[in-house]
Amino acid sequence: MSSTLRNFALSAVLALCAPFASATVLTFDDIVGPDGYASVPGNYGGLDWSNAGMSVFTGESAPFTPHSGQGRVTTDWSEDWNNGGPVASTIRFLAPTVFNGAWFAGYEDGSVQFDLYFGGQLVASSALLQLSSAPAFLAAGWGSAIDTVVVTSGVPGSYVMDDFSFEGAAEVPEPGSLALVLAGFGLAGAVRLRRS
Repeated sequence: MSSTLRNFALSAVLALCAPFASATVLTFDDIVGPDGYASVPGNYGGLDWSNAGMSVFTGESAPFTPHSGQGRVTTDWSEDWNNGGPVASTIRFLAPTVFNGAWFAGYEDGSVQFDLYFGGQLVASSALLQLSSAPAFLAAGWGSAIDTVVVTSGVPGSYVMDDFSFEGAAEVPEPGSLALVLAGFGLAGAVRLRRS
């Protein structure tokens, strides 16, 4: 009986943890526009890109080397940069999510960084990644849930971003599901106590 109880408990734990273990990588390879350019749809990959100001391109163009496939995103020319400010692209998650990072390539005199937000508050910033034509991974450097990523750079169009990686939304089990699991644990424990 103890091995049955152990198997049940392990299954329940895995079922409860499943939402946290699902990794997603957005490759941008499925966005194809005329002449190899297209805007990132506002709800691409289940995220809100409407304030990102990013476009996808798939053509060959040094030093904008893709990490995988051919699709990768870059910033549009923005008014912020024309007015002396940094280029910032805001990407919002629809639920609290653990963001892993993304791959970047670009002009060697450029750099990129992530600013991570939760509930409108800055919670962390990544390291600053110096760009090159060889794609390099920029880790978020924060293991807790966030709801917004801001990609900052000094010059628009100086980089491409590829393979944007995040863990599945940190979903909270519905109270009914949690109650059923706890009732199952209680019943299994009662059966075990009764038999011993």
